[in-house]
Amino acid sequence: MVDTNEFKPKSFWKRPEGVTGAIFLGGLIIGGGYLLYAILPILVGLAANTLYLALMLVAFAALVFVVLDPKARNLISYMYKSVMRWVTSLFIQIDPIGILKSYVEDLEDNLKKMNKQINQLRGQMHKLGEIIFNNKKAIKDNLELASEARERNKDSQMILKSRKAGRLKESNVRLEDLYHKMEVLYRVLSKMYENSEVMKEDIKDQVMVKEQERKAIHASNSAMKSAMNIIAGNTDARYMFDMALEAIANDVSEKVGEMEQFMEMSSNFMESVDLQNGIFEEEGLRMLEKWEKEGVSRILGEEKSTLLLEAQDEGNVLDLNAPVKRATPEAERINQYDSFFD
Repeated sequence: MVDTNEFKPKSFWKRPEGVTGAIFLGGLIIGGGYLLYAILPILVGLAANTLYLALMLVAFAALVFVVLDPKARNLISYMYKSVMRWVTSLFIQIDPIGILKSYVEDLEDNLKKMNKQINQLRGQMHKLGEIIFNNKKAIKDNLELASEARERNKDSQMILKSRKAGRLKESNVRLEDLYHKMEVLYRVLSKMYENSEVMKEDIKDQVMVKEQERKAIHASNSAMKSAMNIIAGNTDARYMFDMALEAIANDVSEKVGEMEQFMEMSSNFMESVDLQNGIFEEEGLRMLEKWEKEGVSRILGEEKSTLLLEAQDEGNVLDLNAPVKRATPEAERINQYDSFFD
């Protein structure tokens, strides 16, 4: 099963069913307080009778016992949480298998959008590369013309061509820097696409296998048996299995969030680029540079630093015509979420 030192499950009160429980508990306290206030005169009258007073003291002792006895508290707490979980499930998806299925749908939509982004970026890079190449050719031509003009003592023509070559050179410095950033973006998007597709297939495989396994565990471990295990302080198979599924859902949630955030950032960056006029917004570059300097990516892991180093290596030429890598068949790799159930 999942290592609880690495994953800390949310407390009951921080879950959706906890919100329901808090509202319900608040209602019970308010309702109980009002009821006690309403029947207080009756209780005072009953206390005047010795028999009724004894019964009231017994009821109060039983209440104190429940409050002080850990096993009784655990039993009532388990029953209360179970009821609140059932009530919440009527209008909110809290089943971990159902949540993972919804993440698969999100990933499929995001992968389509990411693939479109990669194709758009590839097109922009081809155009930018052509502009840089043409500028280099124009720089060379203008410098040659400036050299010829100097030999013919045509100073005005020499200055004109030299300045034009200088402007093109300055422009190319900015455009080459932009191309480098686009290359980083392309490498990252491609690797995110590959890893996210692997993650999607791993989740689908886990859902297919664990859905039936979960049904079997829940069938063999009744709610009462689970309650008794919790009261006795023993490990409950249902709880541990669901916690492993929750750990997977939590991991996927963070990765999907990072994926969507990076896609939004890259989309804003690409939209800010005007290749026709050779301009782009500095904010887009700053956002990308900030991401490069941030910590480890959950989707990329240690591959993030490798990708950035590859982009800086002039000998590692990016092949824009190479197809984006696809997920390796499940039979040829280890499912990244199998270890959550060890």
